[in-house]
Amino acid sequence: MSFHFESRLHGHEKAVAAALAEMTAANLIPRLWDHDFTLWAETPTEISDRLGWLRLPGNMPYNVERMQALLAAARAAGYTQALLLGMGGSSLAPEVFAKTFGLHSAHPPAGLALALQVLDSTHPANVLAQARRLDPATTLFILSTKSGGTVETLSFFKYFYNWASAALGPEEAAARFIAITDPGSSLERLARQHAFRAIFLNDPTLGGRYSALSFFGLLPAVLAGVDVRLLLARAAAAAQACARIADNPGLQLGAILAELAKAGRDKVTFIPSPALASFGDWAEQLIAESTGKAGVGILPVVGEPLASPDHYGPDRLFVHLRLAGDTGADAALDELAAAGHPLLSLHLADPYDLGGQFFLWEMATAVAGHRLGIQPFDQPNVESAKVLARSMMKAYEASGALPAPTPLFTAGDVQIFGDWPSASASAAAPAAAPASRAWQQPADALAEFLRLARPGDYLALQAYTPVTPAIDAALAELRRRLRDRLKLATTLGYGPRFLHSTGQLHKGDAGNGLFVQITTSPEEDVAIPDHAGAEASSISFGVLNLSQALGDGQALTTAGRRLIRLHFQGDLLAGLHQLSAI
Repeated sequence: MSFHFESRLHGHEKAVAAALAEMTAANLIPRLWDHDFTLWAETPTEISDRLGWLRLPGNMPYNVERMQALLAAARAAGYTQALLLGMGGSSLAPEVFAKTFGLHSAHPPAGLALALQVLDSTHPANVLAQARRLDPATTLFILSTKSGGTVETLSFFKYFYNWASAALGPEEAAARFIAITDPGSSLERLARQHAFRAIFLNDPTLGGRYSALSFFGLLPAVLAGVDVRLLLARAAAAAQACARIADNPGLQLGAILAELAKAGRDKVTFIPSPALASFGDWAEQLIAESTGKAGVGILPVVGEPLASPDHYGPDRLFVHLRLAGDTGADAALDELAAAGHPLLSLHLADPYDLGGQFFLWEMATAVAGHRLGIQPFDQPNVESAKVLARSMMKAYEASGALPAPTPLFTAGDVQIFGDWPSASASAAAPAAAPASRAWQQPADALAEFLRLARPGDYLALQAYTPVTPAIDAALAELRRRLRDRLKLATTLGYGPRFLHSTGQLHKGDAGNGLFVQITTSPEEDVAIPDHAGAEASSISFGVLNLSQALGDGQALTTAGRRLIRLHFQGDLLAGLHQLSAI
């Protein structure tokens, strides 16, 4: 194992040592490797068939030759681009590989490779951006979903199949698709029906967020030119270390995560070297979806800019993923540690140590779940938003319109939705009715909403918007200003992507989140074909995207969460800049 980590825990050492002693006495590591479901629950449901990730570092090297043969054949056939169509566990590890190792990264691969990108947004602007960027003659599509029925992934397929068919014909279009799915899924049947170029059937005994080292992560990595044999060798070394009884890094990291969360340090804030930045997005899903349930949870904070100690409350644990030679954050992190904030430093020799990091964090999250009394392999609250989104789409298909809630306030082309009491309300002086609130502009509504914040809360920005560098920058600036103003942890997620990761924690934790939804009216909508190869369409990507926002908003409010939605019908960038001035 070529990476190592150091910890400065500032008074939490005793609790962590006690946890390690208890787990060692309980034979946790041998029991975990023996697939003992009683470590997490009394029944094996969604545990016994979710531990296949333990075997992946040893099993996947036998599949490398087949994956490399696909890449060679694709390049020989003239393909130069690859677009992965997936969500959550099917898309986040491929995105890490594309951004860390791909043709557009700081260290592009040598030799055979395709330029890999990921589409995991249903906003029509993002779908159109890919269609206008790509050439159907030279693009290979990777259709990736464990269940085979993920609505976003299948919608992408129907659209891009028709898009390629229009240019090349159905037979040539089908040859541009490969599938990654579980055996017997509806996607396997679809791929055989349409004669896809290739089908890769994954080990069904693992969940999506534990699938980085399976076909779901490694096939896109191979296509992007990653040396997956080296990556798997690093993962195997980490797995061996995580099987030890003593000096087990997975056990140690899991104990730290859990014991500090119990002590109120439940905001795990990732500070990676720039070349490793995308790893945080993968870890975000793993930690949030695994631990955020039954009224508890560990919140991963990813992409938040580093600041001085006085910008943070006493609820942070900082994790520095430090690539060899990168000292850029050392001074600032030393200052945080000196101020009493716990800090973990994980030292990586090179980007291929991410293979070990995937396994290490999977093991640590499973261990943390045990210590927190959480079943880390299910996602009981994810389905609620999906059910409500489906009901929205059914209403649209029946009436031609989505349910139209009444806005609390309209200013120009911005509408404000939500339902929350005034921060100054009390039993003697109840909350003012929405109509009497003295708002002059959207920033006034947001400012009132933010007065609901309490110590230990977090603020989640949820952007159902186009993804562009300018919008990224505007959202990041808004996030920074809100963090500095509130001294709270902040997260930023694009919808519906975050629904498959932090969405579980948002509805399953103790309810200490404030949620700011940002939705838009698309400038140009895109029809979703009812069936691949057919022209008829009952719904568009714009409707699907807004349905998902409305469904999740309803799920959050039903769970008693605090929510405001700002709907922009005009210039989103101008609106975000105005909000940043609050």
